[in-house]
Amino acid sequence: MEARAVWLTGPRQVEIRTEPLPPVGPDHVLVRARLSAISHGTEMLVYRGEVPTHLPLDLPTLAGSFAYPIKYGYASVGEIEEAGPEVETLRPGDLIFALHPHQDRYIIPARLAVPLPAGLDPAAGVFVANLETAVNVLLDTPLRFGETAVVFGQGVVGLLITMLLRRAGARDIIAVDPVPARRERALAAGASVALAPDDDLPRHVRERTAGRGADVAVEASGAPAALSQALSVLTVQGTVVVASWYGTKPVALDLGSEFHRRRLRIVSSQVGTIDPALSPRWTHERRRDLVCALLEELPLADLITHRVPFTRAAEAYRLIDTRPAEVLQVVLKYGK
Repeated sequence: MEARAVWLTGPRQVEIRTEPLPPVGPDHVLVRARLSAISHGTEMLVYRGEVPTHLPLDLPTLAGSFAYPIKYGYASVGEIEEAGPEVETLRPGDLIFALHPHQDRYIIPARLAVPLPAGLDPAAGVFVANLETAVNVLLDTPLRFGETAVVFGQGVVGLLITMLLRRAGARDIIAVDPVPARRERALAAGASVALAPDDDLPRHVRERTAGRGADVAVEASGAPAALSQALSVLTVQGTVVVASWYGTKPVALDLGSEFHRRRLRIVSSQVGTIDPALSPRWTHERRRDLVCALLEELPLADLITHRVPFTRAAEAYRLIDTRPAEVLQVVLKYGK
């Protein structure tokens, strides 16, 4: 058996390579991809060559290295074609999600295949990874009922965070994004107001909060300058939760009198781990179960703006890279 996969061979260089597939092992499954989503954050850093080359790969399905070439991606939805004799929970025809690069057929251990709810639109399934990231951000965000939250960046992850903050009891959600179309989507996702990231933003936030400032801010824009602005909108003892990965881009912060005197906090949120303080109650399995339930409750397929044939993957990356204001979620489609 053979498969075709997307490989990044250098900064902004994309190839589709053919590679052999091994036989299906006793506890493995063969998957035929239907859709896969390109990450507009981390994956585009890899595409542009903005990731430290010495970092190890953090998923068993990835191949190569950040020094190139690399087979990268982590949002694939497909159907089981064949299951090994020791696989008990998956059958041919089942729809699954996998943290796997863009590839038309692949073999993975059955434990890495996430069964999706019966009848789910495959287009909703590609958001498992981003939704899990957003859920993890909410677990890391010290929001109390009735408080004010500011969300920087209204790409896919930012919009999901906005949706979940509304469910979590935020009274006022202020979305921040430079793109007008994304600000409109933020309002539909549950934001109370959507603003541009200009110099007047701290004043606008204080006017909405009786002079206090926001209780929490989530930085999900990927823009280093946004972190400094996130600190500027906080109230005393407020917290910024950083969901962005900046790669090799430097981040300049003023940690002088305001940061020090107002006792502000910066918290990193990364989906690979759950806050140890929650470990008595929260596990990766519980988080994944919640994500699968939310797949059927949130308007996820509406976030897809472009569907590009898998064989034209280079065009999809170029579209995201050169015309970011025109896209929200780009997916690759396989087969007919």
